[in-house]
Amino acid sequence: MINLNGNLLDSTQVSLENNRAFLYGDAVFETIKTHNGEILFLEDHYFRLMASMRILRMEIPSNFTMEFLEEEIKKTIHANYNLEASSRVRITCYRTTGGKYLPVDRAIEYMITAEKAPSVEYEFYTSDYEIDLYKDFYISKQLLSTLKTTNRLINITASIYASENDYDNVLLLNDEKNIVEAINGNVYIVSGKQIITPPVADGCINGVLRKNLKSIVEKRDDLEWIERSISPFELQKADEMWISNVIQGIICVSKYRKKEYNSNIAQLLIQDLNTYIQNKN
Repeated sequence: MINLNGNLLDSTQVSLENNRAFLYGDAVFETIKTHNGEILFLEDHYFRLMASMRILRMEIPSNFTMEFLEEEIKKTIHANYNLEASSRVRITCYRTTGGKYLPVDRAIEYMITAEKAPSVEYEFYTSDYEIDLYKDFYISKQLLSTLKTTNRLINITASIYASENDYDNVLLLNDEKNIVEAINGNVYIVSGKQIITPPVADGCINGVLRKNLKSIVEKRDDLEWIERSISPFELQKADEMWISNVIQGIICVSKYRKKEYNSNIAQLLIQDLNTYIQNKN
């Protein structure tokens, strides 16, 4: 079942020829993980969604509160009876029909979908995970690049490149040729006890799991969280490299070109992350 503006439907029957999300990418979205009907990091997702819509000058309905969003997500999950354990929920907010580049109306509509997801507990995967750089297109170092809009052409072409070259993922660069993120998440390198990740100002998505990992790391006395630009040359010197997103958790990179990485600190943080989620929810 799909939730379209609060109505549960088998299919949306949305008219694509007039849909602004389809025609112009005039939409933002959040990907959310749930377990037993509980929404992980709800507050973080909600405020990021609100901030994104405000930046794009969308007209947010007065009833679009965090409690309203929570109720609509849970309604969608319950309508899909087989998604009670863990689910991957996507909420897409797009401007209503009308206009060309200039919208006739700034009001929004929303669509919520749900599908099965891995267990709520984040796991440490021991399989090989090889990456490389993607240089065909670059991410602009600007505010719009940090939003989760439906314009993901760089991620799509990067995914095709990775598939054609048998990589598990590739790293995206900005127009200053610094590392920004991976196809599907934020990126981190570990040097000694320092965990280094690109700043949002470099063009990366301000990831929800990234924010919560920062809180976890800053509570530890033995690790240091650093946000700064990362040159591709630093990848060869790092001890570990990870990718993070709310669905999969921490994904450990095993190899970049001839460089192989360990995952000692990642394993510790996966344990901390699971404990953190249990306490938070």
